[in-house]
Amino acid sequence: MMDPHVLGTTAGDLQLEEYNLRLGGHAWRILHTGAILSHEDERRFLRGEQARIPYGIVLWPAAIALAHEVASRTFAGARVLELGAGTGLPGLVAASLGARVMQTEIQPVAMFVCKKNAERNGITTVQHRAGDWTAWDDTERYDCILASDVLYAEEMHPHLRRIFEDNLAPGGRVLVSDPFRKQSLGLLEAMAADGWNVAMSKWTVGVVPPERAVGVYELTRA
Repeated sequence: MMDPHVLGTTAGDLQLEEYNLRLGGHAWRILHTGAILSHEDERRFLRGEQARIPYGIVLWPAAIALAHEVASRTFAGARVLELGAGTGLPGLVAASLGARVMQTEIQPVAMFVCKKNAERNGITTVQHRAGDWTAWDDTERYDCILASDVLYAEEMHPHLRRIFEDNLAPGGRVLVSDPFRKQSLGLLEAMAADGWNVAMSKWTVGVVPPERAVGVYELTRA
């Protein structure tokens, strides 16, 4: 029998761990290849010590913070787009709160894990599709766009901004979480300069000091 906590890939088997999140009477079980909570965890990962592991199936602090932010809001009946869904945690929280969610991801292995997590949590109001921001062809409008830790690559900022502008429904909001990366601020500042409202709430992630600070930015059209 196949071990459900082992993911077979062309690069070999990857051991999956389970993250359990309990908020407001709900509980979610998320498979991932390891949680990156501290700056040292991230430096070790980016140095290539875990080079076989795609970014998308690692559990990042920005995803955990965004999931908490989503859980604090109302999503009943909302149409939600999640960009770079990875393990899918924020989108699955939104779906559990009554949203209809489209989760997008460019990495096939991350999409597989994302779908598996939806199945494991018994969530049926989620759809999945491949999503390349540089060749984006989704013309739907969404009440909310979710994205966790997607602003690190400045060359992607024009593509992300186009998605925010074209796919956000009137009166909608973008919720994007980021661990205060310097290169992320450019897009947020440019959108604010062009009349978007930008508000931020701060979360801390981790159970052992030093905790990781994450900003969740809410973008709305003025």
